[in-house]
Amino acid sequence: MGILVHSDVVFFHQLACCCGSASCSLCCSCCPMIKTSTGTRVMYALYHILGTIVCCLMLSPTVAEGLKEHIPFYSDFCKTIQAGVDCERLVGYAAVYKVCFGMACFFFIFFLLMLNVKTSKNCRAYIHNGFWFVKFVVLTAMCAGAFFIPDQDTFHRAWLYIGAGGAFLFIIIQLILLVEFAHKWNKNWWAGTGQNKCWFAALALVTLSLYSVAVFALILMGIFYTDPDGCMLNKIVLGVNGGLCLIVSILAITPCVQKRKPNSGLLQSGVISCYVMYLTYSALASKPAEYIMRDGVNTTICVPQILGKGIQTDDKLVSVLGAIIMYGCVLYACLSSTTRSSSAALGVSRTPIVKPTVSNYEVDGDEKGTQKVIHNEKQGVVYSYAFFHFVFFLGSLYVMMTLTNWFNYDTAALEKLFVRGNWSTFWIKMASCWICIVLFAWTLIAPMCCPQREFTA
Repeated sequence: MGILVHSDVVFFHQLACCCGSASCSLCCSCCPMIKTSTGTRVMYALYHILGTIVCCLMLSPTVAEGLKEHIPFYSDFCKTIQAGVDCERLVGYAAVYKVCFGMACFFFIFFLLMLNVKTSKNCRAYIHNGFWFVKFVVLTAMCAGAFFIPDQDTFHRAWLYIGAGGAFLFIIIQLILLVEFAHKWNKNWWAGTGQNKCWFAALALVTLSLYSVAVFALILMGIFYTDPDGCMLNKIVLGVNGGLCLIVSILAITPCVQKRKPNSGLLQSGVISCYVMYLTYSALASKPAEYIMRDGVNTTICVPQILGKGIQTDDKLVSVLGAIIMYGCVLYACLSSTTRSSSAALGVSRTPIVKPTVSNYEVDGDEKGTQKVIHNEKQGVVYSYAFFHFVFFLGSLYVMMTLTNWFNYDTAALEKLFVRGNWSTFWIKMASCWICIVLFAWTLIAPMCCPQREFTA
């Protein structure tokens, strides 16, 4: 009898989570405690992950062929649901546009709904933190409804430019968060040097490692992505980006910068240099190859010679790894943008910080046999609900544009996403490099240009 009562309590608690305003938790009481704010963000991240996985499956010709071969009466089923021959309306870049349209609309509606929510006792906050099954149904309906939009050609053209604008704004937010992370890392480690001198050794070791990686990457790209008879653009890009990294590194340790910004040092510039080298490599790998006549033979240049000699890589493996890395960066940007320091760096957080004292917390769940939930928003929200949804809205657009090769969407396929070059991807990644350097340089010189203003980074 006790077991039945216990199971009923667990069932009704999870039902309240899915269809009511109760905070979400796992069924097992052995799981570690989780904060309400954390659990909510994880649930929205799972929604976004699920939508991205669906987009990847729709963009994969391998998956489409597998379904056609292994599902009986596949063609008849596609005709029944009016999805075209072999479900052609459910695959390709157009399907990805529609699913991401549904996701983006879902998060944008919640962005508007959550504007100016200051307390978790607001009725809109209950919607934000609960009703998970209802919201999942709404998200699914919005994604499915996008497939019934009339005048598909006009929709695709308009959504392409909206997606490009939103995706580029997401890239800027991502880069601001990276710069903020570099400054915060250096500030925290410098604070440790006052108590333990071993932090100096750690700072020196990490800084040396970062610059070693950056220089080594620059040398390797100079070897594999240039050629004596061509690749002039690659040579210019490597020279410019390497020179810019050197300039900001010198700028970070100049006396005039360190006078206004004592925590400035080579650790931040080392982080930025490594990331710029990664973006440079990613851009060069996304650039179409060049061809020249050498000894009467049409020769491929500006790509690693191991590929030029006909040694093939596993395209599927490279694509999957590239997609995982790409989405990992998206998820980090979406979730980290809601922390207090990151929100301040983005100019979002303006509410006073609620100190995390024990009296501000309520713990729920253990007596129900479920995971303990810490209600850490008893006296006020700990992050901006509206901005959280806005970043996920932009993240949906960024995923859409990345998966569909930006402006070369006609040839988009998951298996070719990170192994076939196109110029639009190349220039967007190069622009990201330069914006990243400009943002970092501005954080160094801003205290000198605006001495009356207080800067958080």
